[in-house]
Amino acid sequence: MEIFIETGRLILRSWKDADRQAFAEMNGNENVMKFFPSTLTAEESDAFVDRINAEFEETGFGLYAVELKATGDFTGYVGFHRFNFDAPYSPNWEIGWRISDKFWHNGYATEAAMACINYARAKQLCNTLYSFTAVQNIPSENVMKRIGMTRLGTFMHPALPDGHRLKEHKLYVIDL
Repeated sequence: MEIFIETGRLILRSWKDADRQAFAEMNGNENVMKFFPSTLTAEESDAFVDRINAEFEETGFGLYAVELKATGDFTGYVGFHRFNFDAPYSPNWEIGWRISDKFWHNGYATEAAMACINYARAKQLCNTLYSFTAVQNIPSENVMKRIGMTRLGTFMHPALPDGHRLKEHKLYVIDL
């Protein structure tokens, strides 16, 4: 296990095989996934971890597994992902998070995301980070605001079909 970032309460680290079950449970939880097109099966969740690990191997950074220092509990992920879809600001790097609802309302996403921004600046990982979410996802937008991102506007996410309830997304940016 490689630790990339530590905060007062959190460890942002490489993924362990033991994380897969908790991650699958989180991705199968309708409350956690309410602002995503659907929940994920255990197989889809495992494939997601495989993609995360492949991005780490390619770039040296990515979506970090987040664990509580006090208990060792896996809480979700926070970190960086290379996105590439049809938009003027793409391809580029996104900062994103997904935290199990068992750990919501503790400030973990904000704490970890702020630490990731500081890490990206210190390591000069990129010049700009974007973040985006469905317009309905106020909690995630609030994290974007708390970590100092600026709203650029909205866009229609090209991966979702026209008329989909989550098609319209808010777009935020921060220069590093």
